[in-house]
Amino acid sequence: MSKDKDFWLKIAAVCGILTLIIAFTCILTAIALYPSFSWTENALSDLGIVEGATSMIFNGGLVASGILTLAFAAGVNTYLQESITWKIGAFLFALDAIALMTIGVFPEKTAPHFPASLAFFALFPLAMLFVGTALTRKGEKKMAAFSSIAAIFSIAVWAFQYTVGFGKGVAIPETLTSLAVSAWALALGFKILKQPKRQ
Repeated sequence: MSKDKDFWLKIAAVCGILTLIIAFTCILTAIALYPSFSWTENALSDLGIVEGATSMIFNGGLVASGILTLAFAAGVNTYLQESITWKIGAFLFALDAIALMTIGVFPEKTAPHFPASLAFFALFPLAMLFVGTALTRKGEKKMAAFSSIAAIFSIAVWAFQYTVGFGKGVAIPETLTSLAVSAWALALGFKILKQPKRQ
């Protein structure tokens, strides 16, 4: 990998780390501004249609997080340059980032919101299956296992929601899946940053 690509890969890694901070800061702030919010009765997207600062912070946070995630996905596309499987995973993760932005741009009750939300939660585990396969072939067993666990966890969360159920709302499975996405980006981001600089 060239020095320029190495530099931009590390910038992408920082974007992946910042995504977690911005996303959950905005989500938790929006929840704090809306006392009526219920973890078991609401969806997170309900915050996006509350008048005033709540919706602005929530939707703005999703858009900003989506942009950072897209930058992260574009950067990590070069992480395992020779792997087609990795590139497919990175592409699916980039689509996931676009879906996240779309959720913020088109709040709940607008036409593209539901398919964008569905895409966000469906694309992540699919992306992780390809990413995990690529990392396994590369011999990066710990990160491969982490990717697989994140995918399985995300699927299990939604399987539980539609069988036993966390409640009438979907805020809990949405948050748990988002944490899985963030944890994976955080882990890979720090892994990339810890790599020695190329001379």
